[in-house]
Amino acid sequence: MTSSIKPRPFNAYSFVPFSPFAMLDPTILTIGGIVLGIALIEQVLNRWGVIDLADQFSKVMRFILPVTFYWALFYFFATFMF
Repeated sequence: MTSSIKPRPFNAYSFVPFSPFAMLDPTILTIGGIVLGIALIEQVLNRWGVIDLADQFSKVMRFILPVTFYWALFYFFATFMF
């Protein structure tokens, strides 16, 4: 015997509070590109044998990378609407 009663629809909720596509923010991508560009310059300087300048880049990057990461993380959570 088939019933003509349809089940009631229910709301499905996601356990992930944001979409992964939200990480494609142009500001975050620009900052990441700049950091990767500096790392690439450092590698090129190492290959050319300009070790002193590459060491200076490495000292600067040791400070810039964590600061950039935490700033980008703060920016993401400050501008994202949950």
